[in-house]
Amino acid sequence: MNPDALRKATPEEQFDEVTRGTVDLHVPEDLKKKLQYSYDTGKPLVIKAGFDPSRPDLHLGHSLLLTRMRRFQEFGHTVVFLIGDFTGLIGDPTGRNATRPALTRDEVKANAETYKKQVFKVLDESKTQVRFNSSWLDSLGTEGMIRLASRYSVQRMLERDDFKKRFRGEVSISIHEFLYPLLQGYDSVVLKADVELGATDQLFNLLVGRQLMKEEGMAPQVIMTGPILEGLNAKAVDGKIVGDKMSKSLDNYVGIDEPADTIFGKLMSITDDLMWRYYELLSAKTRAELAEMRAQVESGALHPKAAKVGFAQEMTARFQGEEAGKKAAEDFEKRFAKKELSTDELPLVEVSLGGAEKLPVTKLLPESKLVASATEARKLMAQGGVRVNGEKVQDVKAELGAGEYTVQVGKLKAARVKLG
Repeated sequence: MNPDALRKATPEEQFDEVTRGTVDLHVPEDLKKKLQYSYDTGKPLVIKAGFDPSRPDLHLGHSLLLTRMRRFQEFGHTVVFLIGDFTGLIGDPTGRNATRPALTRDEVKANAETYKKQVFKVLDESKTQVRFNSSWLDSLGTEGMIRLASRYSVQRMLERDDFKKRFRGEVSISIHEFLYPLLQGYDSVVLKADVELGATDQLFNLLVGRQLMKEEGMAPQVIMTGPILEGLNAKAVDGKIVGDKMSKSLDNYVGIDEPADTIFGKLMSITDDLMWRYYELLSAKTRAELAEMRAQVESGALHPKAAKVGFAQEMTARFQGEEAGKKAAEDFEKRFAKKELSTDELPLVEVSLGGAEKLPVTKLLPESKLVASATEARKLMAQGGVRVNGEKVQDVKAELGAGEYTVQVGKLKAARVKLG
């Protein structure tokens, strides 16, 4: 690592940037000391973040952690992207009201490969260490596992909120779930982590790692947790952003592998208040740059829409490339801001009638990937958010026969659908 990179910002400036949006910080003074030591000696800090490959696709909410990792990376520190291929076999019990179904080795391996492909849309691959915790946990063995289990009592484990709730509610807790926080903590010991990052609901697990490091006579890792990102439909209530967390099941997400125009369009649909929240948590702009932009919007020198376009383009470029970001902005302006919908530019989607004469519109929409499900299709139709060849279709029993149609869902999605 180039020592000059560690000195491109003072320890105070680094602290300000890497802690933005932080919920829990254990302990601020420890982090300041570590940053100062790194600055003085030219030795980078080891920044650890673990990801269990329990799902194959990542969305903007998952990228929160990656964004914080990238900020450390920009200051020259060593980022360890830890794939929990061993702990993924257990399944993180965090936030669960029941035991998580175990994944097979093959499922974990397949998801891990998908992760590796997607995370470098945010992280600098040349500056990232990718590690798999099976490389040391597989060899821990039965004796090592028993010794590790002896380091924590059942009483301390039951202090964890989700375990406590399940215990009081007489909901089953499997013994192997107690091992998860211990194994995650042991990862920190092996990696000699200076800082571990995670979501706020991970605090218990991260604190276990800090304790195990103390018992090993090591300088304990600093713990930094960030918020859980609100979904696209969140809004401000009494000055606070309120809404469900970003989730595919709630269809309020931005997938980082989605097409550029979809990413851009979804982000243009958020409220101005939510835009500033996303800017703070996800943008590469510094706090000073964001403060200046916000002042310009408040003074009227910059229109809020221009600020939102800037954010949508930054995120689209991050995940799909600079050119794709520019084109998405141009296409959005033409299609939606100017109320133009050029059918020649719309993607052509072929949907089979499956031997029938007609297909319900509620089935056509999910099969053409314009909505996630028939339930969502019915909801949007009832709200007047679906048009076929420019005409609203609100009858949930409506059907279409063979032919080519221009289908538009809301203001952000449209396609030419060839039904046959």
